[in-house]
Formats: sequence, structure tokens, C-alpha cells
Amino acid sequence: MSAAERAREQLVGWPDLTLGQSSCGVGTSLSSAGQEIVHFHTGAQTDVQLTPAAIARLDERLRESTAVRLHADSGWVTVLVECDTDIDLLSTLVSVALQANSAGQPAAAPTPCNFQRTTILRPEAPQQASEARRPLLGLRRRGVIRPHHAA
Repeated sequence: MSAAERAREQLVGWPDLTLGQSSCGVGTSLSSAGQEIVHFHTGAQTDVQLTPAAIARLDERLRESTAVRLHADSGWVTVLVECDTDIDLLSTLVSVALQANSAGQPAAAPTPCNFQRTTILRPEAPQQASEARRPLLGLRRRGVIRPHHAA
């Protein structure tokens, strides 16, 4: 079983998430209150729907992670889930997405996920492939991310 499949199996057990078909037509999705939160596409590619405010708040940390791909003008963040650390990162971002999308604000109009998008915004100094992946360290400690579920 791939890391992305293990992540999906883990997240399916969360009480706020429901498994279904992705609106983009490729792979499966997990939704909360009728809103798609995460898409599991082919291979390691997953997309998480964050709010623009959440992306702006986490921008520096997202750009530091070698597993994350940011796309211009998209509320979705692509995570390449290839190892256990990436599963933890995806779980953290799904938690952020659930909090951000249920923060008492009206639901945003659905936007297309990042599947097959090619514009990737990366840090000015790209990391080498041999560098270890860096998760979103310290966010829980600083109170930026609060777990909303019992794991």
C-alpha cells in the first residue's frame, strides 16, 4: 500500500470526513459538510483545499516543505505523499483545512483543484532532491494549528 493510500485510510476514520468521488473526476475525495477538503489523485499527488487566509498564514512554512506545491491563484495546496512524514503533513493540513473552512464564514465558491496544473511556485533557492523533507515544524507548539479530532 502506498503512503497516499495509507493516508487516505487514516483520514477516512476521521468523524468529520466522508469519502466520495473527486469533482475533478480523477481519484477520490474526502468532504466535510458537503465541501471537498482533500483529493487523492494518481500516485502520490493529493490536493488539500485551504482558505486564502490559511495559505497566507502558513505561506513561509508551506514553501519550506519539499512535499508541498503551491499554485498561483488556487485555494488548493498539492502535497506529494511519499513517506510517513508526508502523511503527518497531509493530516496536519487537512486539520487546518477543516478548521479554516468551518470558521463560521460562508462557504467559498468551489474552485478547481490543482490536478494537472503546471505553474508551481517554489522558494527562490530550490532544495536539492537529496535533502530530507521538512514538515510544518513548531506550528502546533505555537498554537497556529490546533488538533480538532481525537487521533
